Amino acid sequence: MSLSQEFIAFAVAQKALRFGAFRTKAGRPSPYFFNAGVFCDGASLDRLAQFYAEAIIGSGIAVDMLFGPAYKGIPLAAATAVALSRQGRNLPYFYNRKETKDHGEGGALIGSEASGRVLIIDDVISAGTSIRESVALIRAAGATPCGVVVALDRMERGSDGKNGGKDGNTLSAVQEVEYTYGIPVIAVATLEDLLSFLARQVEFQEHAAAVAHYRREYGVVQNQI
Repeated sequence: MSLSQEFIAFAVAQKALRFGAFRTKAGRPSPYFFNAGVFCDGASLDRLAQFYAEAIIGSGIAVDMLFGPAYKGIPLAAATAVALSRQGRNLPYFYNRKETKDHGEGGALIGSEASGRVLIIDDVISAGTSIRESVALIRAAGATPCGVVVALDRMERGSDGKNGGKDGNTLSAVQEVEYTYGIPVIAVATLEDLLSFLARQVEFQEHAAAVAHYRREYGVVQNQI
């Protein structure tokens, strides 16, 4: 079983990936919902971090340190740093706080001092707000954002309907990030991987049809930038 299929099976088993009637941040009615906050015990967070680490290593991306945007990205970056260290890649990490402190260590950034090529660790990309803020913070600190890693790429139109790809086609939220900042987005799994998983599970046939319809309704063509 591939890494992406293993991850989807794990997310379903943990009930982090659920099927039914949901509404996305962009206001779209969605037949599935992914919530990384469900990985809230040591064992599940450890396994999730292993998936991130394997995706990073498999991508071959050159990275010097990790950044976790507040709030969900903080434990993800920390756990991924641990998982990478087990595979012989001991990378420093840092994260931001929402409110800048004027006492103690002060500032908006906590952890290792930002430098070199920084990989942003997050759960998903919805409107891209968190990534924009992360890129600005990293650059302001004198480092270079080199990419983003997310658990799931929903492969759907960006919430603002932004155009800018080849022939003016609408971009997905992930493609918007790649097009705007010139950095790659690595996903442990994509919506196409999810559809492939559902197609092989008899008990999920009803959900497979709903997710396929959602893909046709809100999806975008990949590799059009």
